[in-house]
Amino acid sequence: MSSPTSRNQETHQEGPPRAPRAPRSPASALFRRLFLFNGLVFATGLTTLALSPATVSSPVLLNELPILAVGLAAMLTANALVLRTSLAPLGALTVLMERVDLVRSSDRIPSSGNGDLVNLLDTFNAMLDRLEAERSSSAAHALAAQEGERQRIARELHDEIGQSLTAVLLTLKRVVDRAPAELRDELCAAQETVRASLDEVRRVARRLRPGPLEDLGLISAMNSLATDFSALSGATVTRLLDSRLPQVSGDTELVIYRIAQECLTNIARHARASRVELSLRAESGAVVLRITDDGVGGPIREGAGIRGMRERAMLIGADLDIESAPTRGTRVRLTVPIPEPARQPIRQPIPDTAGPVADDP
Repeated sequence: MSSPTSRNQETHQEGPPRAPRAPRSPASALFRRLFLFNGLVFATGLTTLALSPATVSSPVLLNELPILAVGLAAMLTANALVLRTSLAPLGALTVLMERVDLVRSSDRIPSSGNGDLVNLLDTFNAMLDRLEAERSSSAAHALAAQEGERQRIARELHDEIGQSLTAVLLTLKRVVDRAPAELRDELCAAQETVRASLDEVRRVARRLRPGPLEDLGLISAMNSLATDFSALSGATVTRLLDSRLPQVSGDTELVIYRIAQECLTNIARHARASRVELSLRAESGAVVLRITDDGVGGPIREGAGIRGMRERAMLIGADLDIESAPTRGTRVRLTVPIPEPARQPIRQPIPDTAGPVADDP
């Protein structure tokens, strides 16, 4: 049995526990790697010079200059290859930083096989993931607030302004019935103006709050949207709407509807198109929305409308592709991936949209 004195001596000999060594930083690891490779290159050159029959005089003779030049060139070439290989991922990182756009689907740099820069590339990719998640969250809140404001304004237009215009229209009808003949034409013109204003208010309210989407579903809402667009622009709309789409969430349906609405609005304002094709179909585990026109086309200027479309597509993980060429019209394609459990078709009979339908203006 050991005495207290011997136990104290053993404790004193062992000493305090050592602190764990801090892991090497990526910068120090890269420095050590480059230093070792450069040292190996110079050591190889020195060893070759020492073991070879070549000698260097003092002063250097002319016939010795080619040997020194060849040795220097070999060491510089080996050093350049080492540096180029080690720092090559930095070039790809710079290119990605210049073109990255959080609204579009961002690229990522593969970190495997990049030596000591793996930590830097992984950190950059994680930063992009975090920024995309934060942008998506903020965009979702903003769009949710926008949809709520749209519904509030639509209700006010329908309930207050619509009812006021209806009351004015009824009052004018009573006045027209009792007015003298010389004033009846003017009162009828005023009555038609109020009726047109009432129709416009109702149309704006429907655009702000898609009632058919909430009440009848996506296909009926797309049909109503195409009908309104045809009546407004006079263009012929060919519809290719699949009535047996996979089951999607309400947010996804709203995004598809809003993007189609924005596309048709842009066509009516800028394209000067005579024919438009509106297609919504299921393709290879995805719901694909296509809108094409035969308008003027031309360069795409990504203003607030297109940026809003891209933000909406980003919220549901969809891909938005826009192509436009002068005199060849514009093509918009929205691809919405559908998870495997949700790929069962929606069982809602829509008898009049099973095939292509052309709306005559």
